[in-house]
Amino acid sequence: MSVLADKYREEYLPQLVEKFDYSNVMEAPMLKKVVVNVGIGEAKEDPKLLDQVVENIANITGQQPTITRSKRAIANFKIREGMPIGVKVTLRGEYMYEFIYKLINITYPRVRDFRGISPDAFDGRGNYSLGLDEHIVFPEIKIDDVDKVHGVQVTIVTSAETDEEAYELLSLMGMPFKK
Repeated sequence: MSVLADKYREEYLPQLVEKFDYSNVMEAPMLKKVVVNVGIGEAKEDPKLLDQVVENIANITGQQPTITRSKRAIANFKIREGMPIGVKVTLRGEYMYEFIYKLINITYPRVRDFRGISPDAFDGRGNYSLGLDEHIVFPEIKIDDVDKVHGVQVTIVTSAETDEEAYELLSLMGMPFKK
């Protein structure tokens, strides 16, 4: 079991129950899933780029990603229906906790001029979205092998019903929010 999952059960869960005065331990918010997404519009010109991004995301998450395709044609962007436009992975269980632990403790300290993440990116239902401008901050990526740098979007889905509960859960886990 991962370090973060064990800490959640032993330390964070009792703190959440006490702070929000839950009558049952099962009411406390928990992580449901983490979705890692990369949009690559340039894949229409360079098919090799799609393969590189798939390989990068597989290395970062430890799970094979799926290719997302356009649902409709958009003439202004020169995109036809069914063209590959991105890559995504949904992490649950052990992979999810490992990814969050790595994001907090290894990846964020490698970001240049990092001052914390915004506490305003909650969606009103307890889910949090964040973006990284460069995928090369992940330790699995060898900078020498990178042809093109791309961004990574991460959505953390929780069972929290309010943003306050989700903020407390993520801050207990060590998420470096701006003060």
